[in-house]
Amino acid sequence: MSYIDEQLTDIHGISLHTITTSKFKTNTIVLKLLAPLNEKDVTYRALLPYVLQRGTQNFPTSTRLRQHLDELYGATLNVDLSKKGEQHIISFRMEVANEKFLSDSAPLLEKSLKLLADILLNPVTDGGIFQEEYVTQEKRTLKQRIQSVYDDKMRYSNLRLVQEMCKNEPYALHVNGELKDIDEISAQSLFDYYKNTLLHNKIDLYIVGDIDRQEVEKYVENYFSIKNTPQNIVHPTEKNEVVEREVIEEQDVKQGKLNIGFRTNSTYRDDDYYALQVFNGIFGGFSHSKLFINVREKASLAYYAASRVESHKGLLMVMSGIEFQNYEKAVTIIKEQMAAMKNGEFTDQEFEQTKAVIRNQLLETVDTPYGLVEIVYHNVISSINRSFDEYLEGIEKVTMEEVVEVAKKVELDTIYFLKGMGGTA
Repeated sequence: MSYIDEQLTDIHGISLHTITTSKFKTNTIVLKLLAPLNEKDVTYRALLPYVLQRGTQNFPTSTRLRQHLDELYGATLNVDLSKKGEQHIISFRMEVANEKFLSDSAPLLEKSLKLLADILLNPVTDGGIFQEEYVTQEKRTLKQRIQSVYDDKMRYSNLRLVQEMCKNEPYALHVNGELKDIDEISAQSLFDYYKNTLLHNKIDLYIVGDIDRQEVEKYVENYFSIKNTPQNIVHPTEKNEVVEREVIEEQDVKQGKLNIGFRTNSTYRDDDYYALQVFNGIFGGFSHSKLFINVREKASLAYYAASRVESHKGLLMVMSGIEFQNYEKAVTIIKEQMAAMKNGEFTDQEFEQTKAVIRNQLLETVDTPYGLVEIVYHNVISSINRSFDEYLEGIEKVTMEEVVEVAKKVELDTIYFLKGMGGTA
C-alpha cells in the first residue's frame, strides 16, 4: 500500500488533487496559485491574498467572514506566500471538521469549498474594484511584514546572502515584495493584477481527508467556475559561472551572522537529489552533523551552525551566529567540513544515522495534512511525478559513493558576514 493516495483531475483549468486518508478527523483544503518570480509582480502578489481574505460579496467584512467560519464548526482560514526555486506561490489554507464525525451532518466540506471559491472569485468590491480602505490597510501591514525582516538579524542576513548571491536572478526577490513598490499600488491596479492572476496562474487545489472523490469533484465543478489557462513552468537549464566572493556588512549588532551560499548544481528534478539530501544531513542538516559538532560543539565558535538545501533552485545555505573576532576561524572550519565531505571523510554511522533521520522527518511531515500537501506539491513545481514511496526508497538506496559525487558538484559562491560597528573580521 502506498503512503499517499493522490488522484489528479482537471476542472476548469484547475488541477484538483484529492488525497483520501482516514488518518485525520478534519478535512484540509489548500489552494495554491503559482507564477514566475519577477520584479514587476512580486509586490502585487505579496499584497493580493491578504486583500482577498478581507471579505467576499456574501461576507463583506473580516468580522462577518470570521463569524461564518465559526458557524462552520470553527473552520480556520489563513494565507501565506512562499518561493520555490524561481516560482512565487500564494497559498490559501482551510481546515474544517469532517461532518462524518459529528452528530449534526451539516455539509461542512461543501460550504467550506464554496467559501474558498467566493474568496477567490467573488471578493468584496466597490465600484468594480477592490475596496480602497482594505487595500490601504493591507499595504500598511505589508510594509510592517517587510520591515520585520530587517529587524530580525537572522532572517535579514539570510535575505542579504540571497540578494548578493543571486543578484541578477529572480530568486533574489523577497517573497513579501519590495518596500519601494508598495505605495504605487492602487485598488484599481491591484484588481487588474488579480484578474490576470485568475487567468494565467497555475492553480492547484488540494483536498485531504476522509472524503468522497466524486462529491468533491462535483463541488469544485459547481463553485470554481473559472476559465484558467496557466503558463507553463519554466525550468532554467543554464549553469551560472560561480565566482567566490565575500561581502562584509556592518550594523549595530551584538552577535555576528555568518551566512555562506553554495551552488549545488542539483535540484529536485535530478536523479542525484536523494544523495544531495543525505549529503546535507551529514554536512549540516541535523544535530549530529559536521557543522554542529565541529563548529559549535568542538571549537565553540558558534551559537548555532546549520545548513539547508533550496531544492528547486539548487542552493545550499550555511547559517551561523558567531562572535565578530571568530570570523576567519569559523569560515576556515566550515570550508574544512565541506572538503571532508568531498573526500568522503564521514563514517558508516554518520551515513546510516542521517538516512534514518531523513526517513523519520519525511514520515513526520506527511503525518500532518499541510506537510503532506507540501511534499506532493514538489511534483508540481518541478514538473515531474515522483511518488512519496519513490522518495523514501530513493533515500534508502543512496550509497556513500553517491554522496561523495554529489558533494564534488557543490561550489562555494558567496560568504556574507554581518558584524558590529568597528568589529574585527
